[in-house]
Amino acid sequence: MKLFIREHLPLMIFTLAQLLAVMAVFWFDGYDHPLTAMYALFLGLFIFAGYLGLRYATHRGFYARLSRPVASLADSVHKHEPAPLPAALSELLENQYRQYQNMLQHWERKNEQYMTFLNQWIHQMKTPLSVIEMITQDGGDERMGSISEETDRLRRGLDMALYTARLGTFEQDFSVDAVDLRQLANEAVHEYKRYFIRSRVYPEVSIEEGISVRTDAKWMQFILGQLLNNAIKYSAGSGKKVTLSAVKEGRDVVLNIQDRGVGIPKADLPRVFRPFYTGENGRRFKESTGMGLYIVKEVIDKLNHRIELESVEGEGTLVRIRF
Repeated sequence: MKLFIREHLPLMIFTLAQLLAVMAVFWFDGYDHPLTAMYALFLGLFIFAGYLGLRYATHRGFYARLSRPVASLADSVHKHEPAPLPAALSELLENQYRQYQNMLQHWERKNEQYMTFLNQWIHQMKTPLSVIEMITQDGGDERMGSISEETDRLRRGLDMALYTARLGTFEQDFSVDAVDLRQLANEAVHEYKRYFIRSRVYPEVSIEEGISVRTDAKWMQFILGQLLNNAIKYSAGSGKKVTLSAVKEGRDVVLNIQDRGVGIPKADLPRVFRPFYTGENGRRFKESTGMGLYIVKEVIDKLNHRIELESVEGEGTLVRIRF
């Protein structure tokens, strides 16, 4: 109703001014019957009010649509409008909505093709990496060790790319089960054992047997891998430990990953989960991409867990995952 009045307010003022101008012309011409003039004014206003009432009745749905926000694009399309203007607008919106759907379907197909290609390419790249790893396992010289180290970096990069690609279809690619937390931590540590050894950082798993959580084992394995990768990278050469422990707090189970590395500057802490944010450490450690913690946070949220991070520069970082 407010929109209707605002749109027709200039017309109301113009019509009233027009009627008064006509009466003024007759009045200055010597017509001196005020009752008749008032009747004519009232009749004109009555007819105009009838026009406004009819227009509002035929355009009420149209103005209501323009006055309230729509929940979805489909809600903006209304058929069988009684008046020409709302009908024309509905037809225009329907055509635009149809074009939007066609474009969206086109880009969805393109995105699916791209993701299919990316997944296939990553899996194909893992085959030659496995062959290189087999060749370098028996090599004892320094060159073979360097090749093995670079192969590990490639594998970690491919895994991140693969899981990042799967993040868009997360709902179709996860299964929640009871997972033994100690076994999960040991498997993650074993996956990174060569990285631990090369970096002179030592893992410590301090989790009691029998502690289980309901989560997706595959995604949690990836999350722990990313957190261990960061812990090792920022503790490299220190000869210190990276500790994985778990405690029960009421109905929750909290997994702690503690390193004693360089830590995170206080100014960077509020932004560590942002995509591509590397901060001060990213300028010191050139391998930082700024995507690891972002993906971890996204997966944790989708699994309905919680993640907390505390860090003191020069003393280390503590990451808590609350199940």
